[in-house]
Amino acid sequence: LIDGVRVGSATLGQTDLSAISLGQVERIEIMRGPGSSLYGADAIGGVVNIVTRRGEGATYVHGTLAGGNHASAEGYAAVSGAGAGFDYALSLSGETSNGVSAVLPGDLFGIYNPDDDGFSRYGLQLAGGYSWQPGQRIGLSYNASQNRSQFDSAEYPPPNFLPDASPDFRNRTTTQLTTLQYQGDVATDWVALLRGSYQSDRLSSGANFISRYDTTRRQITAQATWTPSAQHQVVGAVDLLTESITSTDFSAPDRDNTGLVLGYTGRFGAQKLQADLRWDHNSVYDNQTTGKLGWGMDVAPGWAVRAVAGTAFRAPTFNDLYYPDYGVVTLAPERSRSIEAGLNYQAEQTSVAATAYYNKVSDLIGYQADTSLCPPGFSFGCAGNTARAVLQGITLQGLQQWSNFQFTLALDWLNAKDQDTHQTLPRRAANQQTFAVDWNEGPWKLGGTVLRVSTRPDAGVLLPAYALLNLNARYRFERDWQVEARLQNAFDKDYQPARDYQDVGRQFWVGLRYDGRGL
Repeated sequence: LIDGVRVGSATLGQTDLSAISLGQVERIEIMRGPGSSLYGADAIGGVVNIVTRRGEGATYVHGTLAGGNHASAEGYAAVSGAGAGFDYALSLSGETSNGVSAVLPGDLFGIYNPDDDGFSRYGLQLAGGYSWQPGQRIGLSYNASQNRSQFDSAEYPPPNFLPDASPDFRNRTTTQLTTLQYQGDVATDWVALLRGSYQSDRLSSGANFISRYDTTRRQITAQATWTPSAQHQVVGAVDLLTESITSTDFSAPDRDNTGLVLGYTGRFGAQKLQADLRWDHNSVYDNQTTGKLGWGMDVAPGWAVRAVAGTAFRAPTFNDLYYPDYGVVTLAPERSRSIEAGLNYQAEQTSVAATAYYNKVSDLIGYQADTSLCPPGFSFGCAGNTARAVLQGITLQGLQQWSNFQFTLALDWLNAKDQDTHQTLPRRAANQQTFAVDWNEGPWKLGGTVLRVSTRPDAGVLLPAYALLNLNARYRFERDWQVEARLQNAFDKDYQPARDYQDVGRQFWVGLRYDGRGL
């Protein structure tokens, strides 16, 4: 979500986070666990809400310029402020890099091309609003991005139709999102929200033969929040969503979805309760009902326990259903039932969280590499359902502040299996560890992070484990100015993020940042 509005490609089912300028991001909110009971289809493992900066107070100007190896450069400039009831925020951003060859020699499908696969990205964000009295605001925002990226692939020209990986394949993507929103107090203890959004994605992809995919997503949300007391809140909402696509490669019917939401949160002394229920009617997948029940309790000063159980739903994307030589029109939607329990400790300089979870998924949607399990004529695999899958694990997180140092640790153990074959699900690492140390004194800030990812299966092979060291430094030489440096993958470790795809290798960046608050 961006400011509560669902974003992402209706064909890929993914969100291009690189198209969002960090210069306009105020904070990022993460809700872990099943979220379909509030947010509908696809919120099966969690929800990320990127909250952009809203203008307030005196004019605020900030920006950065940086450069690095692979002929890389990035930068953004942003300004925001407010006055006389109006608020505004504007940002421009860009990034470019020559990159490296995306695919390794000897790949499974013969698409390796030794040329560098670079990219460029440019973004524009505009937001403004007017508050004619406290508790009443209407706002309009516009987000646009253009991405140009190279990739390795192959064409199959006549007369022999053999793979030819020599052409220069490129993606050209333009994304636009426009949102109009009103939020205000409509009565004692009642707040209303009305929001309409329109998103379009235009993609041209290929080399000598260009494929085009244009998708649109229209969404209208009406929400009412009743807060009878500081301890209790009830939310009701109606959500209307329409998705459509036009493509040179396939045709697909529009999808319409109507969602009704009812949610409650409350506190009873040391105990907290959350209950959500959502009903969706989808023009393709008929009716879906999802729900969630959560409980928490403060058991001692700084200590709290929690437990959540819920169901979620994920609809196949247009590509999953219709993309040539990949999509399968009979693909079933994905459904999950999950439970989790956790323990938290919070003190002034220490925080610890432990979570154990169990997620049972029916018809898990993913890439099926075994062509014998695909419809006839599929030579490169297809979209497929895993009838019964289980994902269970434990996550531990800790933060400790000591003098000028901050230590952060995150440990993840995951057991993700196909219940029928007992095989590990593709691209799921059994364990992952992150350890970070940051030091801050005066104008200096230094930090380092170690990330280790264990082995994971992918398309018939076991990808090796790897460990990365990332370093960063900042020095503030004036009140509003600082220089920054980043060294990622410091030991130039070779690893495969996915089968036959290679990492970028060692990267370094040096930049200059300006942060002029209160101009």
